[in-house]
Amino acid sequence: MVVTYCPDYLPSAILGRCTLPLFVTHAIDMLNRRRFLQGLMIAATNPVLSLPAHAADGRIGALLSDPGELLDLPEGFSYHVISRAGDPMSDGLVIPEAHDGMAAFAGPDGRVILICNHELGPAFRSRSAFGKAFDSVPQSIRDKIYDLGGGRTPGAGGTTTTVYDPETGKTERQHLSLAGTEINCAGGSTPWGSWLSCEECFESPGSELQWGRWVTREKSHGYVFEVPASETGLVEPRPIKAMGKFEHEAAAVHEPTGIVYLTEDRHHGLFYRYLPDEPGRLHAGGRLQALAIEGRPAFSTHNWSKTSVVVAGQALRTHWVNLDNVDGEDNDLRLRGAAAGAATFARGEDLCVADGDIVFTCTIGGRARLGQVFSYRPSPHEGQRAESEEPGRLTLIAESSARSLLRHADNITMAPWGDLLVCEDTGGSHCGIIGIRADGSQYHLADNSYSNSELAGICFSPDGQTMFVNIQYPGTTLAIMGHWPD
Repeated sequence: MVVTYCPDYLPSAILGRCTLPLFVTHAIDMLNRRRFLQGLMIAATNPVLSLPAHAADGRIGALLSDPGELLDLPEGFSYHVISRAGDPMSDGLVIPEAHDGMAAFAGPDGRVILICNHELGPAFRSRSAFGKAFDSVPQSIRDKIYDLGGGRTPGAGGTTTTVYDPETGKTERQHLSLAGTEINCAGGSTPWGSWLSCEECFESPGSELQWGRWVTREKSHGYVFEVPASETGLVEPRPIKAMGKFEHEAAAVHEPTGIVYLTEDRHHGLFYRYLPDEPGRLHAGGRLQALAIEGRPAFSTHNWSKTSVVVAGQALRTHWVNLDNVDGEDNDLRLRGAAAGAATFARGEDLCVADGDIVFTCTIGGRARLGQVFSYRPSPHEGQRAESEEPGRLTLIAESSARSLLRHADNITMAPWGDLLVCEDTGGSHCGIIGIRADGSQYHLADNSYSNSELAGICFSPDGQTMFVNIQYPGTTLAIMGHWPD
């Protein structure tokens, strides 16, 4: 039986295009994902099976050198460049540098809509969508720039939106969709068809010397912004302040409840959840909480000592700590959370949803400080009073060592064929895309052997046939096609 892959986080209007009836496809997808995570947890408890390195996956093949010198891929795979920093966009601006987190949405007539973050600060205006000609930016655009920076150093981050036609391999339209924000690193898609763009910074109004340049800020930074995929121009830049002001990394929505989970890119960051007052309407307010381990207050998950504190495969019972003053100016939210008993993580990075489980990476966790992958399984009563009777559970499902292919896990997604796919951020050496099978073993899916740039923004088209990934610097988005495993 041939099954068209239908991600379980897409709106019903999109899911309705799948080959099988929704309930059948969804049930198969749930079963495969649950079996994968269960298998990975079992494999992680066995030191012999845990994360052995393999050069290639027999279903895909070994990597071949790329004549275009962008990304090495297996035989039979190819790519189109659909976004390149510095190229002109449809709105008269230029594509910014520093392509980072990204998500794909279904567009009209088979098109794919991509929303991409750009991790830039105001000191690098020349690399932004405004280029060096900010003075000539029309007032209609200025009116929707979150932080004008005194007219000299506007926020250089934000998002671009790309409309791509998989049939022709052509980009049909690109425009700036969020402007005036800073260090937009990762984020996450929502079930209602929008992208949550996260600022990985904590800044207050004022002026300072940054990267050898004087930078002026008119507003605070360190928030989450929402960008609808249907928007054809700049969105109104409204920070979701109830989701906290801190060094946000990524976000993921638990569809049954509308709860949003958030990571923090700090050496001792927290793992957060946002309980919206009105699911699907994040600006309407809500509560921010931090995850804690039952009976282990202020527990460190880092495993930096000689003896691992977190045992791979062991499901830890959790509870959640309420946070107050989440929009404070002291950048102490994580410290106050830890003092109240919250667990800390070694630089939380990206998240993905796998049949309701929230899988996330910590890029410097583990004794070798080469990275970890955790899975949080929400309670059947997540966010409700009965949650304490059957709490959510946190499990370490992968931890890199010297014999792992995977180094410094960053962006992550679950592939249509059931493996976890992880982008590396090694800080200078080759960065690739590593697949993790259910038995814990690993394989190369792609490798950037041509620059020191990390890879980011990995995601699949709604039909599962095209994989998108970013080469962050100077900034390139690739659409990758090939014979994916069933």
